[in-house]
Amino acid sequence: MTAARYAVVAIGNAIVDIIGRCDDDFLVRHGAIKGSMRLVDAETMERLYCDMGPGIEISGGSAANSMVGLSSFGSKAAFIGKVAGDEFGRIFRHDIGAAGVNFETAPVNGKAPTSRSLILVTPDGERTMNTYLGISTDLDHGEVDPDLIEASEIVYLEGYLFDQPQAKAAFRQAVAIANKAGRKVALTLSDPFCVDRHRTEFLELIRSGVGILFANESEITSLYETDQFDEAARRAASDTRLAVLTRSAKGSVILADGSAHEIAVDPVDQVVDTTGAGDLYAAGFLHGVASGATLETSGRLGSLAAAEIISHIGARPEVNLAELARKRGLIS
Repeated sequence: MTAARYAVVAIGNAIVDIIGRCDDDFLVRHGAIKGSMRLVDAETMERLYCDMGPGIEISGGSAANSMVGLSSFGSKAAFIGKVAGDEFGRIFRHDIGAAGVNFETAPVNGKAPTSRSLILVTPDGERTMNTYLGISTDLDHGEVDPDLIEASEIVYLEGYLFDQPQAKAAFRQAVAIANKAGRKVALTLSDPFCVDRHRTEFLELIRSGVGILFANESEITSLYETDQFDEAARRAASDTRLAVLTRSAKGSVILADGSAHEIAVDPVDQVVDTTGAGDLYAAGFLHGVASGATLETSGRLGSLAAAEIISHIGARPEVNLAELARKRGLIS
Protein backbone atom coordinates (compact mmCIF):
# COMPACT_ATOMS: atom_id res chain seq x y z
CA MET A 1 0.00 0.00 0.00
CA THR A 2 1.42 3.39 -1.01
CA ALA A 3 1.82 6.18 1.52
CA ALA A 4 -1.19 8.48 1.85
CA ARG A 5 -0.93 12.09 0.62
CA TYR A 6 -3.88 13.15 2.79
CA ALA A 7 -4.80 12.19 6.32
CA VAL A 8 -8.52 12.40 5.56
CA VAL A 9 -10.76 13.09 2.59
CA ALA A 10 -14.39 13.85 3.40
CA ILE A 11 -17.46 13.48 1.21
CA GLY A 12 -20.37 15.65 2.26
CA ASN A 13 -22.74 18.51 1.66
CA ALA A 14 -21.03 21.70 0.47
CA ILE A 15 -23.10 24.31 2.28
CA VAL A 16 -22.66 27.99 3.00
CA ASP A 17 -23.60 28.61 6.63
CA ILE A 18 -25.46 31.79 7.52
CA ILE A 19 -25.17 32.11 11.31
CA GLY A 20 -27.25 34.50 13.40
CA ARG A 21 -28.74 34.92 16.86
CA CYS A 22 -32.41 34.72 17.83
CA ASP A 23 -34.63 34.13 20.83
CA ASP A 24 -36.87 31.12 21.49
CA ASP A 25 -39.96 33.04 20.33
CA PHE A 26 -38.41 33.43 16.88
CA LEU A 27 -38.13 29.64 16.56
CA VAL A 28 -41.72 29.14 17.68
CA ARG A 29 -42.95 31.79 15.26
CA HIS A 30 -41.25 30.04 12.36
CA GLY A 31 -42.13 26.49 13.40
CA ALA A 32 -38.53 25.41 14.00
CA ILE A 33 -37.85 22.74 16.64
CA LYS A 34 -35.06 23.95 18.89
CA GLY A 35 -31.82 22.01 18.50
CA SER A 36 -32.87 20.17 15.34
CA MET A 37 -31.97 20.30 11.66
CA ARG A 38 -34.84 20.62 9.20
CA LEU A 39 -34.89 20.79 5.43
CA VAL A 40 -36.66 23.85 4.03
CA ASP A 41 -37.62 25.06 0.56
CA ALA A 42 -36.38 28.24 -1.08
CA GLU A 43 -39.44 30.24 0.04
CA THR A 44 -39.02 29.29 3.71
CA MET A 45 -35.30 30.06 3.56
CA GLU A 46 -36.00 33.53 2.15
CA ARG A 47 -38.64 34.22 4.81
CA LEU A 48 -36.28 33.22 7.63
CA TYR A 49 -33.39 35.17 6.12
CA CYS A 50 -35.46 38.35 5.84
CA ASP A 51 -36.77 38.05 9.42
CA MET A 52 -33.48 37.25 11.18
CA GLY A 53 -30.98 39.78 12.46
CA PRO A 54 -27.36 40.26 11.30
CA GLY A 55 -25.46 37.11 10.41
CA ILE A 56 -22.13 35.84 9.10
CA GLU A 57 -21.61 33.76 5.94
CA ILE A 58 -18.95 31.06 5.83
CA SER A 59 -18.33 27.74 4.10
CA GLY A 60 -19.92 24.96 6.11
CA GLY A 61 -21.51 21.57 6.09
CA SER A 62 -20.73 18.96 8.73
CA ALA A 63 -17.87 17.11 7.02
CA ALA A 64 -16.42 20.32 5.58
CA ASN A 65 -16.26 21.76 9.11
CA SER A 66 -14.42 18.63 10.23
CA MET A 67 -11.85 19.03 7.46
CA VAL A 68 -11.21 22.65 8.44
CA GLY A 69 -10.64 21.44 12.01
CA LEU A 70 -8.22 18.78 10.77
CA SER A 71 -6.28 21.41 8.86
CA SER A 72 -6.04 23.52 12.03
CA PHE A 73 -4.51 20.51 13.79
CA GLY A 74 -1.91 20.28 11.02
CA SER A 75 -3.32 17.31 9.11
CA LYS A 76 -3.60 17.41 5.31
CA ALA A 77 -7.32 17.31 4.54
CA ALA A 78 -9.38 17.21 1.34
CA PHE A 79 -13.08 17.58 0.62
CA ILE A 80 -15.43 16.33 -2.09
CA GLY A 81 -18.73 18.17 -2.45
CA LYS A 82 -20.89 19.88 -5.05
CA VAL A 83 -21.44 23.63 -5.51
CA ALA A 84 -22.97 25.74 -8.26
CA GLY A 85 -21.11 28.40 -10.20
CA ASP A 86 -22.90 31.16 -8.26
CA GLU A 87 -21.90 33.67 -5.59
CA PHE A 88 -22.47 31.25 -2.70
CA GLY A 89 -20.44 28.64 -4.58
CA ARG A 90 -17.56 31.10 -4.88
CA ILE A 91 -17.84 31.91 -1.17
CA PHE A 92 -17.62 28.21 -0.31
CA ARG A 93 -14.67 27.49 -2.61
CA HIS A 94 -12.61 30.48 -1.47
CA ASP A 95 -13.35 30.01 2.22
CA ILE A 96 -12.56 26.31 2.53
CA GLY A 97 -9.41 26.72 0.44
CA ALA A 98 -8.25 29.62 2.61
CA ALA A 99 -8.64 27.30 5.61
CA GLY A 100 -6.11 24.92 4.08
CA VAL A 101 -8.45 22.21 2.78
CA ASN A 102 -7.97 20.83 -0.74
CA PHE A 103 -11.22 21.25 -2.71
CA GLU A 104 -11.11 20.56 -6.43
CA THR A 105 -14.66 19.44 -7.29
CA ALA A 106 -15.70 21.48 -10.33
CA PRO A 107 -18.71 23.84 -9.97
CA VAL A 108 -21.88 23.10 -11.93
CA ASN A 109 -23.80 25.76 -13.85
CA GLY A 110 -27.42 25.87 -14.96
CA LYS A 111 -28.90 23.61 -12.29
CA ALA A 112 -29.86 24.19 -8.64
CA PRO A 113 -28.09 26.90 -6.59
CA THR A 114 -25.40 26.27 -3.98
CA SER A 115 -26.80 24.88 -0.73
CA ARG A 116 -27.29 27.10 2.33
CA SER A 117 -27.98 26.51 6.00
CA LEU A 118 -29.41 29.24 8.19
CA ILE A 119 -28.18 28.47 11.71
CA LEU A 120 -30.08 30.20 14.49
CA VAL A 121 -28.35 30.38 17.86
CA THR A 122 -30.47 30.98 20.98
CA PRO A 123 -29.13 32.62 24.18
CA ASP A 124 -28.41 29.21 25.76
CA GLY A 125 -25.98 28.38 22.91
CA GLU A 126 -28.25 25.80 21.27
CA ARG A 127 -28.31 25.88 17.48
CA THR A 128 -31.26 25.20 15.21
CA MET A 129 -30.46 24.54 11.56
CA ASN A 130 -32.71 25.32 8.61
CA THR A 131 -31.15 23.88 5.47
CA TYR A 132 -31.94 24.45 1.82
CA LEU A 133 -30.07 21.63 0.13
CA GLY A 134 -29.80 23.06 -3.37
CA ILE A 135 -27.23 21.31 -5.54
CA SER A 136 -25.15 19.60 -2.84
CA THR A 137 -27.23 16.41 -2.75
CA ASP A 138 -26.82 16.00 -6.52
CA LEU A 139 -23.34 14.65 -5.83
CA ASP A 140 -22.91 11.32 -7.57
CA HIS A 141 -20.21 8.90 -8.70
CA GLY A 142 -18.94 11.48 -11.18
CA GLU A 143 -17.64 13.64 -8.35
CA VAL A 144 -15.90 10.82 -6.48
CA ASP A 145 -12.22 11.03 -7.45
CA PRO A 146 -10.75 7.50 -7.13
CA ASP A 147 -7.19 8.84 -7.02
CA LEU A 148 -8.07 11.13 -4.12
CA ILE A 149 -9.79 8.30 -2.22
CA GLU A 150 -6.80 6.02 -2.72
CA ALA A 151 -4.41 8.80 -1.64
CA SER A 152 -6.16 9.39 1.70
CA GLU A 153 -5.56 7.38 4.86
CA ILE A 154 -9.20 7.80 5.98
CA VAL A 155 -12.37 8.43 3.96
CA TYR A 156 -14.96 10.28 6.04
CA LEU A 157 -18.63 10.10 4.98
CA GLU A 158 -21.31 12.55 6.09
CA GLY A 159 -24.68 10.95 6.86
CA TYR A 160 -26.59 14.12 5.94
CA LEU A 161 -25.75 13.45 2.29
CA PHE A 162 -27.61 10.13 2.29
CA ASP A 163 -31.00 11.53 1.28
CA GLN A 164 -30.59 11.11 -2.51
CA PRO A 165 -30.08 7.84 -4.45
CA GLN A 166 -27.14 9.24 -6.44
CA ALA A 167 -25.38 10.30 -3.24
CA LYS A 168 -25.89 6.83 -1.74
CA ALA A 169 -24.29 5.37 -4.86
CA ALA A 170 -21.35 7.76 -4.48
CA PHE A 171 -20.89 6.64 -0.86
CA ARG A 172 -20.88 2.98 -1.80
CA GLN A 173 -18.43 3.67 -4.62
CA ALA A 174 -16.09 5.50 -2.23
CA VAL A 175 -16.31 2.66 0.32
CA ALA A 176 -15.45 0.09 -2.35
CA ILE A 177 -12.46 2.11 -3.59
CA ALA A 178 -11.20 2.72 -0.05
CA ASN A 179 -11.54 -0.91 1.03
CA LYS A 180 -9.75 -2.13 -2.09
CA ALA A 181 -6.93 0.34 -1.46
CA GLY A 182 -6.65 -0.68 2.20
CA ARG A 183 -7.84 2.70 3.50
CA LYS A 184 -10.05 3.25 6.54
CA VAL A 185 -13.70 4.32 6.16
CA ALA A 186 -15.44 6.50 8.74
CA LEU A 187 -19.11 7.47 8.86
CA THR A 188 -20.90 10.11 10.90
CA LEU A 189 -24.63 9.55 11.41
CA SER A 190 -25.17 13.35 11.45
CA ASP A 191 -28.68 13.65 12.92
CA PRO A 192 -31.32 11.41 14.58
CA PHE A 193 -33.92 12.39 11.95
CA CYS A 194 -31.42 11.38 9.27
CA VAL A 195 -31.04 8.03 11.03
CA ASP A 196 -34.82 7.59 11.14
CA ARG A 197 -34.98 8.05 7.37
CA HIS A 198 -32.16 5.64 6.52
CA ARG A 199 -31.79 3.22 9.44
CA THR A 200 -31.71 -0.02 7.44
CA GLU A 201 -29.29 1.28 4.81
CA PHE A 202 -27.03 2.85 7.43
CA LEU A 203 -26.80 -0.47 9.26
CA GLU A 204 -25.99 -2.28 6.03
CA LEU A 205 -23.26 0.25 5.22
CA ILE A 206 -21.80 0.11 8.74
CA ARG A 207 -21.68 -3.68 8.78
CA SER A 208 -20.28 -4.04 5.28
CA GLY A 209 -17.54 -1.43 5.02
CA VAL A 210 -17.31 1.16 7.80
CA GLY A 211 -14.46 0.83 10.28
CA ILE A 212 -15.06 3.99 12.34
CA LEU A 213 -18.55 5.10 13.37
CA PHE A 214 -19.27 8.54 14.84
CA ALA A 215 -22.60 9.25 16.54
CA ASN A 216 -24.02 11.24 19.40
CA GLU A 217 -26.31 9.72 22.02
CA SER A 218 -29.54 10.60 20.19
CA GLU A 219 -28.25 9.21 16.90
CA ILE A 220 -26.96 5.91 18.22
CA THR A 221 -30.11 5.18 20.26
CA SER A 222 -32.19 6.03 17.20
CA LEU A 223 -30.09 3.70 15.05
CA TYR A 224 -30.79 0.73 17.31
CA GLU A 225 -34.31 1.83 18.29
CA THR A 226 -33.71 1.81 22.02
CA ASP A 227 -33.85 4.47 24.73
CA GLN A 228 -30.92 2.85 26.55
CA PHE A 229 -27.52 4.25 25.65
CA ASP A 230 -25.62 1.24 27.05
CA GLU A 231 -27.64 -1.14 24.88
CA ALA A 232 -27.08 0.97 21.77
CA ALA A 233 -23.36 1.21 22.54
CA ARG A 234 -23.08 -2.56 22.98
CA ARG A 235 -24.69 -3.16 19.60
CA ALA A 236 -22.55 -0.52 17.91
CA ALA A 237 -19.42 -2.19 19.24
CA SER A 238 -20.50 -5.47 17.64
CA ASP A 239 -21.26 -3.85 14.27
CA THR A 240 -18.04 -1.91 13.68
CA ARG A 241 -14.41 -2.06 14.73
CA LEU A 242 -14.37 1.39 16.31
CA ALA A 243 -17.40 3.30 17.63
CA VAL A 244 -16.96 6.89 18.81
CA LEU A 245 -20.02 8.04 20.75
CA THR A 246 -20.39 11.58 22.08
CA ARG A 247 -22.71 12.44 24.98
CA SER A 248 -22.59 16.26 25.29
CA ALA A 249 -21.77 17.22 28.90
CA LYS A 250 -21.21 13.53 29.79
CA GLY A 251 -18.18 13.39 27.51
CA SER A 252 -17.65 10.57 25.04
CA VAL A 253 -17.18 6.82 24.91
CA ILE A 254 -14.80 5.08 22.52
CA LEU A 255 -15.45 1.38 21.92
CA ALA A 256 -12.84 -0.86 20.31
CA ASP A 257 -11.55 -4.41 20.69
CA GLY A 258 -13.90 -5.19 23.55
CA SER A 259 -12.77 -2.18 25.59
CA ALA A 260 -14.48 1.11 26.43
CA HIS A 261 -12.57 4.36 26.91
CA GLU A 262 -14.50 7.13 28.65
CA ILE A 263 -13.33 10.64 27.76
CA ALA A 264 -14.32 13.64 29.86
CA VAL A 265 -15.40 16.91 28.29
CA ASP A 266 -12.89 19.72 28.09
CA PRO A 267 -14.41 22.41 30.35
CA VAL A 268 -15.40 25.87 29.07
CA ASP A 269 -16.40 28.95 31.02
CA GLN A 270 -19.56 29.48 28.95
CA VAL A 271 -21.30 27.62 26.14
CA VAL A 272 -21.91 30.26 23.47
CA ASP A 273 -22.84 28.20 20.40
CA THR A 274 -22.94 24.41 19.97
CA THR A 275 -22.75 24.65 16.16
CA GLY A 276 -20.07 22.27 14.91
CA ALA A 277 -19.26 20.64 18.27
CA GLY A 278 -19.63 17.12 16.88
CA ASP A 279 -17.86 18.08 13.66
CA LEU A 280 -14.82 19.38 15.52
CA TYR A 281 -14.79 16.43 17.92
CA ALA A 282 -14.52 14.23 14.81
CA ALA A 283 -11.71 16.46 13.51
CA GLY A 284 -9.67 16.02 16.66
CA PHE A 285 -10.30 12.30 16.87
CA LEU A 286 -9.46 11.69 13.20
CA HIS A 287 -6.29 13.75 13.51
CA GLY A 288 -5.25 11.57 16.42
CA VAL A 289 -5.99 8.31 14.60
CA ALA A 290 -4.25 9.47 11.40
CA SER A 291 -1.16 10.55 13.33
CA GLY A 292 -0.90 7.29 15.28
CA ALA A 293 -2.10 8.55 18.68
CA THR A 294 -3.80 6.27 21.17
CA LEU A 295 -7.59 6.13 21.25
CA GLU A 296 -7.61 7.96 24.58
CA THR A 297 -5.43 10.78 23.23
CA SER A 298 -7.53 10.94 20.06
CA GLY A 299 -10.64 11.32 22.21
CA ARG A 300 -9.02 14.08 24.27
CA LEU A 301 -8.09 15.90 21.06
CA GLY A 302 -11.72 15.64 20.01
CA SER A 303 -12.91 17.05 23.34
CA LEU A 304 -10.38 19.86 23.11
CA ALA A 305 -11.58 20.89 19.65
CA ALA A 306 -15.25 20.64 20.60
CA ALA A 307 -14.70 22.82 23.66
CA GLU A 308 -12.94 25.48 21.61
CA ILE A 309 -15.81 25.60 19.12
CA ILE A 310 -18.65 25.91 21.65
CA SER A 311 -16.90 28.84 23.37
CA HIS A 312 -17.73 31.21 20.48
CA ILE A 313 -20.11 31.74 17.56
CA GLY A 314 -19.55 29.59 14.47
CA ALA A 315 -18.01 26.22 13.59
CA ARG A 316 -14.50 27.46 12.82
CA PRO A 317 -11.65 27.45 15.36
CA GLU A 318 -10.60 30.91 16.53
CA VAL A 319 -7.19 29.62 17.59
CA ASN A 320 -4.72 27.21 16.01
CA LEU A 321 -5.78 23.81 17.35
CA ALA A 322 -2.30 22.31 16.95
CA GLU A 323 -0.81 25.03 19.18
CA LEU A 324 -3.61 24.56 21.72
CA ALA A 325 -3.05 20.79 21.77
CA ARG A 326 0.70 21.25 22.22
CA LYS A 327 0.10 23.54 25.20
CA ARG A 328 -2.03 20.78 26.73
CA GLY A 329 0.68 18.20 26.08
CA LEU A 330 -1.54 16.17 23.73
CA ILE A 331 0.77 16.42 20.71
CA SER A 332 4.46 17.15 20.40
